[in-house]
Amino acid sequence: LHNVVIVTSIPSLVFVDSTTGKIVCRNGLLVVRDDPKGLEFPWGPKPFAEVVAGPLLRNNRQTTDGSSLEGHYVGVYFSAHWCPPCRSLTRVLVESYQTVKESGQKFEIVFVSADRSEDSFTQYFSEMPWLAVPYSDEARRSRLNRLFGIQGIPTLILLDTEGHVITRQGRVEVLNDPECRLFPWHPRPVLELSESNAAQLHEGPCLVLFVDAEEEGELEPAKELIQPIAEKLMAKYKAKEEETPLLFFVAGEDDMSDSLRDYTNLPEAAPLLTILDMSARAKYVRDVEEITPAIVEEFVNDFLAEKLKPDPI
Repeated sequence: LHNVVIVTSIPSLVFVDSTTGKIVCRNGLLVVRDDPKGLEFPWGPKPFAEVVAGPLLRNNRQTTDGSSLEGHYVGVYFSAHWCPPCRSLTRVLVESYQTVKESGQKFEIVFVSADRSEDSFTQYFSEMPWLAVPYSDEARRSRLNRLFGIQGIPTLILLDTEGHVITRQGRVEVLNDPECRLFPWHPRPVLELSESNAAQLHEGPCLVLFVDAEEEGELEPAKELIQPIAEKLMAKYKAKEEETPLLFFVAGEDDMSDSLRDYTNLPEAAPLLTILDMSARAKYVRDVEEITPAIVEEFVNDFLAEKLKPDPI
């Protein structure tokens, strides 16, 4: 299979097209529950516009149609009142929503509730200035969860004006960019490792280049070294309409990097070129005196071709 399937909880059921190796549906348990007779088989992804179609609520009890989202950037917000991290994110997201709207961008958010009762939904939604799928429309809420393979909340998915996913990391982006300067938060080829984005290390294989840098700005040469390779890989998989199989990070000398080195039992060397696959508990290490673009590209290509021997984390 060419796609990496990251499972964050069990039981999980993932459907894959055996002829192409592409993931058909990440959330097969919901499929089996919602379509026990297999009437929608083979359960392939449908356009967002088709899945969200129908009435959407505002908290003043007025309704609008899903077709009103056409031509807008859309945030699909999976959240619930019983979840403390959700409530914290909602407070920040209200500010971000208003900032983006005031800038003139065509932007809307659709709340997909995971509340345990309609009263909880109504109370929580009263704090939100955007749209929501009616709580009573459980089938549509479930289809949206299936469409995006939601495995935990809060999750904020950002869609472009054509309904294609820009990023699944809306939560991280909103918290890291309170002034919304980078909206609509297209994925950056290379990230600087920080506490706010470290959770992404668990979402799939990640290349992490550790360098001897303590001051702000000292990571830039490392980012510039690997950025063309990351951009090339992103473009290749975007053309195939597939998710990039590798995320790219640079890490300096700080507590976050030290914690990651300790957790993965990495040497203290810098520079140190690694690929970490947390879900497989595997690491790949290239310890050389000088990191060059050619070394990085060879390392990445060998990893993708499964030529590297992993060490356990």
